[in-house]
Amino acid sequence: MHPDCPELERFVRGEIDTSRFPHREHVRMAFEMLRRHDFAEDVWHFSRTLRAMAAKAASRRPSNQTVTIAFLSLIAERMERDGAPDFAAFVRAHPEMLDKSALSRWYRPDQLSTEIARRSSCCPSRRQRPAGVHRERLCAVRAPVRVQRPQ
Repeated sequence: MHPDCPELERFVRGEIDTSRFPHREHVRMAFEMLRRHDFAEDVWHFSRTLRAMAAKAASRRPSNQTVTIAFLSLIAERMERDGAPDFAAFVRAHPEMLDKSALSRWYRPDQLSTEIARRSSCCPSRRQRPAGVHRERLCAVRAPVRVQRPQ
């Protein structure tokens, strides 16, 4: 099925030991799946595989759908933008993807720890602020604008 990446084959079959599956490997498997399949298919397959692995390991920390989908989205977006030929090139271009806390730019920790976030996919709770823009200035930009309607 994936002769060029035997680890992906083992991942899809649920043969990966969760105690030896750090965040970097999650990102690598996501990258490898996204190279080969449509994004929507990957969300389903990746999520299903992680849940099966967690159940098999009787994990006290079940998989989190929001985290899974958010990371898949970020990885896919970056892959579309730069077309990295392999995982090593992808990591060189996007080292932030190896940081488990990368989602903190968009999600509050309390939001990600909810049962809803684990079972479903929550929309981000934080707006990403442009670099160098202070909160006060950002709020001023978002102030309501009154529009005069023609009579």
